[in-house]
Amino acid sequence: MADDEAGLFEHPILVTRPATQNIPFVFSSPHSGRCYPEAFIQGSNLDPVTLRRSEDCFVEELFGGVVTLGAPLLQARFPRAYLDANREPYELDPTMFAEPLPPHVNTRSLRVAGGLGTIARVVADSAEIYREPLAYAVAEQRIRHLYMPFHEALRALLEQTLKSFGCAVLIDCHSMPSVGGPADDDNGFDRPDIVLGDRYGTSCAAVVTAEAERALTRLGYSVTRNNPYAGGFNTEHYGRPAQGLHTLQIEINRALYMDELRLERSENFVQVRDDMAAFAAEMAKCDWSALETGIRGAAF
Repeated sequence: MADDEAGLFEHPILVTRPATQNIPFVFSSPHSGRCYPEAFIQGSNLDPVTLRRSEDCFVEELFGGVVTLGAPLLQARFPRAYLDANREPYELDPTMFAEPLPPHVNTRSLRVAGGLGTIARVVADSAEIYREPLAYAVAEQRIRHLYMPFHEALRALLEQTLKSFGCAVLIDCHSMPSVGGPADDDNGFDRPDIVLGDRYGTSCAAVVTAEAERALTRLGYSVTRNNPYAGGFNTEHYGRPAQGLHTLQIEINRALYMDELRLERSENFVQVRDDMAAFAAEMAKCDWSALETGIRGAAF
């Protein structure tokens, strides 16, 4: 939906908190934002529907039930095509900009090469977003007003959880196309229902991934690990098991709950939403005391 850029900068995120947090979990949806500034739409090569192809549509709704279980939910209001909060703060493609980029910018990552840096060059189907080169000041503005507040909020939630429980588990919530695309290793292949990403066992204790897989399998979903998604920047950056911080990425096949062409909820949406609440409830029942490290302060 179109939005005012100033309003988006003023309210870039939404944190929904339980009355009392009673489980050591934080849920985050960095890619489901759908407030598109009108100026962004007007300056794009793409129509509004195509711009939304990179969106993790409705993921914040699928996981909305976690709040009643006693876990906070952080969601970005800004869209991924506008600013990607699951990247380093300065992963930028120099070909997108009208002037040379500062030396602190990472211009050589694989994500930048694929056109999906902090400011994306393309949407998910590789369609070019912008008509003309951007001023670097545009990127700096978005990073300061959107990226920084998102990560400040996420760090605060994790630090408070760590302080309260002695450990913190971040569930990074995403959705994926049902079939691998041209830029993917699984191009043309149907995907499983759910992919769990733990950076090949490095971003969380093995028990976290194992319990998540068991819970989702019991609900009837086909589940794989780390292929084709092992976890992005947030999984890697916030996953610090030795410090009591554990991060698990979950990718849900969009065909399970939505029409991928029309970007609309399908008749199965409510079932998947209820199943994600059931998944979170199963995770909440587990005894996570083994994850406690004795660290109850800042870990960043």
